[in-house]
Amino acid sequence: MNKLKKDDEVIVVAGKDKGKRGTISRLVGDGRVIVAGVNMVKRHTKPNPNLGQPGGIVEREASLHISNVAIFNSETNKADRVGIEILEDGAKKRVYKSNGQDID
Repeated sequence: MNKLKKDDEVIVVAGKDKGKRGTISRLVGDGRVIVAGVNMVKRHTKPNPNLGQPGGIVEREASLHISNVAIFNSETNKADRVGIEILEDGAKKRVYKSNGQDID
C-alpha cells in the first residue's frame, strides 16, 4: 500500500518550491510524483505540424521526489506523516501519525 495516492493534498517540504501546496496529479515510477501547479519548468519544444503543435517555450510541471513532499493535515494545517493501520479483518487504512485520524 502506497502512503501517498493521486488527489492527495500535499505540501512541499524541500526544494525551490518549499511551502507550496497542491494535489498529486500523477504518480510517476521510481518514487516520483507530479503536483499540480508546483515545480514549474520551461520546456523548449519543436513544432509538430502532424499533431498541430506549435513550437516555442512551454511551461509545465516537473516531477518531485516523494521524499520532498508530505501529506497536508487540514486539522492541524501542517505537514504530516502517514502511518498504516491493519484492521482486525486484515484490511489496511492510512492514518495521520500526529493524531491517528483516518486519511481516507
